[in-house]
Amino acid sequence: MSKKQRHEHHEEHPDESWLLPYSDLMTLLLALFIVLYSVSAVNTSKLEELSEAFKSAFSNGLSIFDQSTIVKTGDVQSHTDMTRTLSPSGKKKPANQSQADLQQQEQQNLEALQQQLNEYIKQNGLSSQLETQLNQSQLLITIRDNALFSPASAAVKSEARILAVAIGEMLAPYNDYEVLVIGHTDNTPINTTEFPSNWELSTKRAVNFMKILLENKSFDPKRFGAIGYGEYRPVDTNGTVAGKAKNRRVEVSILRKYSDPAAGQTLQVPQASTAPNP
Repeated sequence: MSKKQRHEHHEEHPDESWLLPYSDLMTLLLALFIVLYSVSAVNTSKLEELSEAFKSAFSNGLSIFDQSTIVKTGDVQSHTDMTRTLSPSGKKKPANQSQADLQQQEQQNLEALQQQLNEYIKQNGLSSQLETQLNQSQLLITIRDNALFSPASAAVKSEARILAVAIGEMLAPYNDYEVLVIGHTDNTPINTTEFPSNWELSTKRAVNFMKILLENKSFDPKRFGAIGYGEYRPVDTNGTVAGKAKNRRVEVSILRKYSDPAAGQTLQVPQASTAPNP
């Protein structure tokens, strides 16, 4: 009797030939990412060489590098998608400037603006009505209220409009700074239909002065704000006539963009305040 041949059952194996091109594709992608990472820290001349290599590899068609991100200025090249900051003159500065350089440039700009303001004050005999102060947080222009308003009024005097327009023209080249207009009063109570308290009076004065500044079309209203502090932030005593006169004022604050934490001075940036119900 012939023996029956028993055939071993063999499992069928799936076709794995696709693994070869897949592994090649992964290798190419890895190489691409390594190249992109390496050129991210090199100079722009190497980036241009890489651009030419890619264009050659991908036929004669346009590559993404043709959407020019390289800008040449004489012999200097810069990458245009870098973060930029505006200088007061409107020119752009590359983001690779150090913080110290930006602080130094800002200090020079604000000192130049303060000098221009002080010269205007001197030429027009306004030293008793205006003063400037430059500190670690802001350039502050202080204007006595008698130069701008009649007592218990928020309407800017007609002659004071000339002053407001002049200040606006001097600030115009620095239109990338945040500006706060702040109203203050003394502690003399007021209770009228228009101004139930000094909160309303100080706020309205700040808003009215700010509106004149914004008549200059160089300014972006989004960078402006108006605040009223009433009698609650005096700079002198309210016990004397002279002290009260100093406390009644409008301040124009040009806020710094770059502060120096090593300066040893706490920055005091004015913040909006909510008036309590009278």
